[in-house]
Amino acid sequence: MVGSTENISQKPGNDPSSKPGFFRRLAVIFYDLLLLIAVLFVATAVLLPLNAGEAFTSQQFFFPIYLLLVSFFFYAWFWTHGGQTLGLRAWKIRVLTFDMKPISWKQALLRFLAAIISWGFFGLGFLWILIDKNQRSWYDHLSKTTLFLNTPETHHYQAPGHISPKQ
Repeated sequence: MVGSTENISQKPGNDPSSKPGFFRRLAVIFYDLLLLIAVLFVATAVLLPLNAGEAFTSQQFFFPIYLLLVSFFFYAWFWTHGGQTLGLRAWKIRVLTFDMKPISWKQALLRFLAAIISWGFFGLGFLWILIDKNQRSWYDHLSKTTLFLNTPETHHYQAPGHISPKQ
């Protein structure tokens, strides 16, 4: 039978048409980075009065840790509440688990830390999507999460506390 292979159900998320491409993912990263920089400026402005309005020095180790925590909460809150940062929303992409379920805070932390490591290796963790058969980066693999294009299959996921208009 010629058409019988078309009816075989694939594992969720393994369909190449449900994956965002390399340049689309890169555009999301750039878009979110611009937004994160603005958030870090505000976070710094909030903390500056506590340092008498002076610039932070290299001896004040808490400042980079503070900025790292702000960055984590920026990404993790969006990922765990709807699966989309503003950049992901603009490019119609969603972060979900491999089986298209919402990600947990633990997965968000793993994804965030693994992304830092993968970009620390000259972006090799991100470039990995070019050779991975499922187009997943190092941080996708380590956190067991991945990016999906917004399709009818990914729209069934609702953010916690979201009320559907027809309920």
